[in-house]
Amino acid sequence: MTLAANQVPIVNYLDISSDTPALVGTVCEQCDASYFGQRIACSRCGGRKFRQQKVADAGYVGSFTVIHRGPVTIPTPYVSAVVVLDDGAAVKANVVGCPPDPEHVSLGMRVRLTTWVAGTDDNGTEAIAFGYTPITEEARA
Repeated sequence: MTLAANQVPIVNYLDISSDTPALVGTVCEQCDASYFGQRIACSRCGGRKFRQQKVADAGYVGSFTVIHRGPVTIPTPYVSAVVVLDDGAAVKANVVGCPPDPEHVSLGMRVRLTTWVAGTDDNGTEAIAFGYTPITEEARA
């Protein structure tokens, strides 16, 4: 997805400036712990110096729940998960691209970053959201 002048990421750590969207982590320079968003200090080592770094685009479902009730504007059910990325970072995101039930989502399931237009405002500006979609056997080959 190429960033158009009328697109904005839904979170500040989603980089949509190239054809390959990516999450950008805040990484502690002392112990390499990864976080998303701004940090004042590292919760692992107490370090106070950080660098910005793209994180892995694939990982596995470390935890999930199927949400059946929510605001009327949010379609349910959907899968909310903690995705553990291949480089060790972990991010909360929805699992999309498969039915939202435990028969199609499982602990350890391999997933890859995906983006989509979450909404468009009155000026035509698109909000770009992210989530993770299952990696199928065909996609691994």
